[in-house]
Amino acid sequence: MSDFHVPHVTVAEVPDPLPPDWVVLDVREPHEWAAGHVESALHVPLGQLPLHVGELDPQRPLLVVCHLGHRSARATAWLTSIGHHAVNLEGGMDAWEAAGRPVVA
Repeated sequence: MSDFHVPHVTVAEVPDPLPPDWVVLDVREPHEWAAGHVESALHVPLGQLPLHVGELDPQRPLLVVCHLGHRSARATAWLTSIGHHAVNLEGGMDAWEAAGRPVVA
């Protein structure tokens, strides 16, 4: 187990509505995205993140999501290591939907 702490939040800790300066970064695959995502989210699959990281403003807070929170934890760890303010959504989109938060397809 790693000593590295990945910043994280639970769905209950995410303001509703989301603050306008937050970016929801969804790192799931295209078929997962198509099944439902946070309305304002930016879709960049995890494998493509290094190619698109320059498009992200390191000053804007990132809420990083995936299906269950594992891929987004990897993305969050990498993003924070290069200077971005990123937090992982614990439980991912499963937790988001279970909490009754809005999803669009």
